[in-house]
Amino acid sequence: KLGATQQHRRKITSLNKQILQKTKLLDQLQAKSSDLHEECAESKKKLTEIFGLREKLDSELAALETVESQADSSILQNLRALVSMNENLKSQEQEFRSHCREEMARLQQNIESLKTETDDNSEEKERNEIIDQQYKIEKEKLQKIRLLLARRNREIAILNRKIDEVPSRAELTQYQKRFIELYGQVSATHKETKQFFTLYNTLDDKKIYLEKEVNLLNSIHDNFQQAMASSGTREQFLRQMEQIVEGIKQNRMKMEKKKQENKMRRDQLNDEYLELLEKQRLYFKTVKEFKEECRKNEMLLSKMKARAL
Repeated sequence: KLGATQQHRRKITSLNKQILQKTKLLDQLQAKSSDLHEECAESKKKLTEIFGLREKLDSELAALETVESQADSSILQNLRALVSMNENLKSQEQEFRSHCREEMARLQQNIESLKTETDDNSEEKERNEIIDQQYKIEKEKLQKIRLLLARRNREIAILNRKIDEVPSRAELTQYQKRFIELYGQVSATHKETKQFFTLYNTLDDKKIYLEKEVNLLNSIHDNFQQAMASSGTREQFLRQMEQIVEGIKQNRMKMEKKKQENKMRRDQLNDEYLELLEKQRLYFKTVKEFKEECRKNEMLLSKMKARAL
C-alpha cells in the first residue's frame, strides 16, 4: 500500500508540473493574443487616420483643381506635385490595406489557434480536476491509514508497557528471596510474641493459684483457733478441710488432663511441622531443578538463534 501511495504521489507531482507548464503556456499565449489585439487596434487606428488624411487630400485636390484654371504655371507645378504625392499616398494606402488584411488574417488565425488551445486546456483542466478529486480521495484514505497506524502504535505501546510491568525471572527470584526473608522475620517475631503471651498466661495462672492458696491459708489460720475451741466446730472444720483437699485434687486432675491434651496437641503440631518441613525441602529442590532447566532452555534458545543467523 505504501508503494502504491508513493507511485500515486509521483504521478500527481508529474501531473502538477504539466499543469503548471500548460498554465504558463496559456498565460504566454493570452499575453501574445492581447499584444496582437493591441497591434490590430493600432493598425485600425492608423488606417482610420490614413482614411481621414486621404479625404482631406481629396478635398484639397478638388479645391486645387478649381483654383488650377485661375492659377499660374508655378502653382500648377505645385499642384502636380501634390497630385503625385496623393497618388503615392494612395498606393501606400493600398499597400497598407493589404498589409492590414494580411495582419488581420494572421491575427484571426492566431485567435482561432488560441481558442483551440483554450479548448484543449479546458479538457486538460477537466482531467486535472478528476485527478485532484482522486488525489483528495487517496489523501483521505492515507489519513485514515495514518490514524489506524497511530492507533495500532498506541496499542503496541500499551502492550509493551504491560509487558515491561511483568517482572522477569531474575526479579521474581529476587522477590521470592525477599518474601522468604520477610516471612522468616515475621515468623520469628510471631514466635517470640507467642512465647511472651504464653509466659504471661502461665505467670498469670500461677499468680491466681498462689493468691487462692494464700487466701486459703489465711482463712485456715484465721479460723483454726476458733475451730479448735470445741469438738463440734473441730469436726466441721475438718470436713471443710477435706472438701478443700478434694477440690484441690479435682483441680489437679483437670490440670493433668489439660496438660495431656496440650501435649497431644503439641505432638500433632510437631508432626504437621515435620511434614511441612519435608514439603518445603521438596519445594526448594523442585525450584532449584526448575531454574536449572530454565537456564538450559535459555542456552538452547540462544544456540538456535545463533545458528539461524
